[in-house]
Amino acid sequence: MSDSEASLVYEGRHLSMVNRRGWEYATRKTSRPAVGIVAITDAGKVVLVEQYRPPVGRNVVELPAGLSGDIAGQEDEALIEAAKRELLEETGYSAKRWTELLDGYSSPGLTDESITLFLAEGLRQTGPGGGGRGEDITVHEVPLGDVLAWLNERGAAADLKLLAGLFAATDTMSRRERDA
Repeated sequence: MSDSEASLVYEGRHLSMVNRRGWEYATRKTSRPAVGIVAITDAGKVVLVEQYRPPVGRNVVELPAGLSGDIAGQEDEALIEAAKRELLEETGYSAKRWTELLDGYSSPGLTDESITLFLAEGLRQTGPGGGGRGEDITVHEVPLGDVLAWLNERGAAADLKLLAGLFAATDTMSRRERDA
């Protein structure tokens, strides 16, 4: 078996389990990257979402995020369009300015899923948020510099992509200010 060949172990509705060279891992039915959004209000607050995650059995605080190309007829959806759609669907916000921050893997020992993170600025409330069908999302706005303390005070479970996104966004905004 070559390095690129993988054998199917299990196939579900949204995910499959495959084996490559003795390593079992999850793969999504779409080969498109996921998107995550670091949305910053004009008041300097980051918009976070909280929702119940069955694999860990509790609510998790995360960046607004979702899949790209997962809508029938829109399989080639541009990543930026997926990010705009997910931000509006989950938080009710749209943004004037978008910056692509970085690409990476969400959990490379467990899944082949990649994610592209975006910075969204110039936010405007244009919808109700709360997620799509089957989602029950709570939206939080937390001062950018206080996110870790806020998470710790609440004893909240956090998706660690949240921290990677905040690091990338603050670095990008700092470089922008230095170069101005």
